[in-house]
Amino acid sequence: MAYIPGTDMDGRQATLGTLRLGAVDSSGVAWFLQGVEGWDSPEVRAELQDREADHGSWASTVYLGSRPITLTGTVEAPDRASLDGALDQLYAAAALTDTTLTVWEATPKQATVRRSGKVLAQYVTDRVATYSVLVTAADPRRYSTTLQSGTTGLPATTGGLTFPVAFPITFSATTVSGQINAANSGSMDTRPVLTIAGPVVAPVVSALYADGTVRQLIYSLDLASGDVLTIDTDAHTVILNGSTSRRRFMTVPSGWPTVPAASSVNYQFQSGTYNALAMLTATWRSAWM
Repeated sequence: MAYIPGTDMDGRQATLGTLRLGAVDSSGVAWFLQGVEGWDSPEVRAELQDREADHGSWASTVYLGSRPITLTGTVEAPDRASLDGALDQLYAAAALTDTTLTVWEATPKQATVRRSGKVLAQYVTDRVATYSVLVTAADPRRYSTTLQSGTTGLPATTGGLTFPVAFPITFSATTVSGQINAANSGSMDTRPVLTIAGPVVAPVVSALYADGTVRQLIYSLDLASGDVLTIDTDAHTVILNGSTSRRRFMTVPSGWPTVPAASSVNYQFQSGTYNALAMLTATWRSAWM
């Protein structure tokens, strides 16, 4: 059967790297996607210790494990050469390095995966083959395909009392708060990347939660003009200018701040000295379990 290049097939669709599954590619090869096993739920890590002389067990904290995902389907090509070329694309797409897997649901979601098993391909005819690919996402979250971001400078105060004064006195100072509102529409907490651009003296980033809780990231050094400090709240890394670890100069007194599920957090940028050039940028994606 001849297929029209660039058209979508019925059923589920996914993209592994640059390979679109569930569609017809530019060579007229039809990639049918029949299964995405493991996309529904990752494994869990939990321990239960039996209670001594009592019913039941003591339950540990439950964590999600990694997420193994198996992609299965059928490839139909115009001829044997096209089929061989298509399978070569599949072997390359299931890379040994970080690769983005996107599943095109009503709300598209993505995960970063690596090949974790043998790619199985079996010829049915000289134009048809079946395939099975096992990849694993070390981070079990399924993320939005939309990267959100926000940028702010340090808080500034405008207006206020100006001398000499005339009575009656009117106080009209306005503080422009250096805050970024990060909203997560998913079902699991997400962990932003925070980037501070100097010059700034001993910057502090405070995460302000709706219940009044505050979590701070306190950096004890100054950043010069042109310096960029990248704070990955998932990897717990603090990198200066893309190469040098500065984790030992970062104090995290109340734990690394995250954005809870179906909620938002205000990230406040602070310093003891105001500089109009200092900037804080936050990037994040909504995350689902």
